[in-house]
Amino acid sequence: MSNYSTYEDNKYCIQEISTLFLGVKYTLEELLEDENIPAKLQIIFQRYILEDADPEDTLETNIYYLTNKSPALRVYRQLKCKVKINVIEEKKSLFKGKRSEYVTKVVPVDTIAAMSPHEKEKKGLVVSELSISKLAMMAF
Repeated sequence: MSNYSTYEDNKYCIQEISTLFLGVKYTLEELLEDENIPAKLQIIFQRYILEDADPEDTLETNIYYLTNKSPALRVYRQLKCKVKINVIEEKKSLFKGKRSEYVTKVVPVDTIAAMSPHEKEKKGLVVSELSISKLAMMAF
């Protein structure tokens, strides 16, 4: 039961004045069915993202496997998307020397697309949130 609640915790849609935040555990199909997701965004995903993706893919996997040649990358760029990621970084400690820990960063979607799959795996990249500019979404 606790796994279910954890899984549901990563499915959210939060709207601020200028930004829309999406949890990345939504499948692309669930994004189209959820009434909390703006209709404009649902139409964009249905027409452009789902052309080259499986409806059962999560938003997380869709973003993680982006490449510079992905058609979805162009859509994410036009929406001015940023992605909250967690990566492993070496930190220096006063007493223990070096240690590895996860660090949270917000990066443009181009940064993820520019990384090779080996580099993503080496850094321990975990996608945790997608933020979309509302102004860019309305101008789409």
